[in-house]
Amino acid sequence: MQTINSQPLTLLNKITPEQFLAEYWQKKPLLIRQAIPGFSGLLTPDELAGLACEDEVQSRLVQLTKGKWQVTSGPMMEKTFKRLPEKDWTLLVQGVNHYVPEAADLLAHFSFIPHARLDDLMVSYAPDGGGVGPHLDSYDVFLLQGSGKRHWKISQQTDFTLIEDAPLRILKHFETEHEWLMEAGDMLYLPPQIAHWGVAVGDDCMTYSIGFRAPKTQELAHEFLHYLQDHLHLTGMYADADLTLQSHPAEISSAMVNKVYQSLQAISWQPQHVGDFLGRYLTEPKPHIVFEPPKKISLKVFSQRLHQEILHLSLPAQMLFWQDIFYLNGEQITAPSMLTPQLKALADKRFLDCTTLETAQIDQLAMLMHPHYLAGYVTFGESI
Repeated sequence: MQTINSQPLTLLNKITPEQFLAEYWQKKPLLIRQAIPGFSGLLTPDELAGLACEDEVQSRLVQLTKGKWQVTSGPMMEKTFKRLPEKDWTLLVQGVNHYVPEAADLLAHFSFIPHARLDDLMVSYAPDGGGVGPHLDSYDVFLLQGSGKRHWKISQQTDFTLIEDAPLRILKHFETEHEWLMEAGDMLYLPPQIAHWGVAVGDDCMTYSIGFRAPKTQELAHEFLHYLQDHLHLTGMYADADLTLQSHPAEISSAMVNKVYQSLQAISWQPQHVGDFLGRYLTEPKPHIVFEPPKKISLKVFSQRLHQEILHLSLPAQMLFWQDIFYLNGEQITAPSMLTPQLKALADKRFLDCTTLETAQIDQLAMLMHPHYLAGYVTFGESI
């Protein structure tokens, strides 16, 4: 596996992060030649195929055969790859950052976008002619070219008609407005709803897609109302001392509807409810994510290791904070104020050098993080 130089990279070339956010983010595409000079990828094709064979890894194999699209969902079988033709297919592996430590180094260079928006790193492999057809995404994405070459076409068309009965959301019509041949280290940023079509040119084309989540309003509303079920407490009960005789006993009267309507007006929320909801919702692990608990160690041993080592978030873990409240994998962390700067650093950088902390801070941190260590949410390792 290739590693990325730890020195700061100018991913956007001569464009500052502030300028990028103001002029391009969610507004218009941007092609960046040699965003990471010398970058040829983090994985070999065989390593990516090996990941696709793992039960817990989400993967898809997309093939175009005689003009028909076919999709096979993982886990893959080794024999499947041996039967593939020489061209016109693509292997897609989601959440590579959950399994490959070097991916954390790559994603760290995109920290000018809030972690709350980051979804995952998807890696694709394709021989000549491979691709997933013309399509559009509902999220922002940086398409970083690893090994090989890919020919990209984009369009800001408004015709979103899809091919009927296709297993993927492939556009029926595509009008090319711009096109580029991208080589190793080149990167293309695309905001949502920009139609694009990438085709591998030559063998061993690998593309690294850094995607940023954009939940639908309906999804947010559904999840927030579910959150309110556990965090809303209303007093009183239905009462109708003024009940009058009804001609139809089976009828739900207007009076009853109005009383319940008035009672439900008590349902309200404040920004702190939304902040708490987002902290839990955005750090909640995806259903397929599995954490592997380490060998159990006592609180005393854990504390001793904190004095000597660097604490890391585990690869699949998600940690965010709102104001001075912290969230780790869907759980709120109640932390003493003396640890606020350290926990913010852990959330921002995904690691914390504990060797520089005072003894009192180490003791507090040990009591706070020991249960999360036993759950597999944090681990020890080297600095990135």
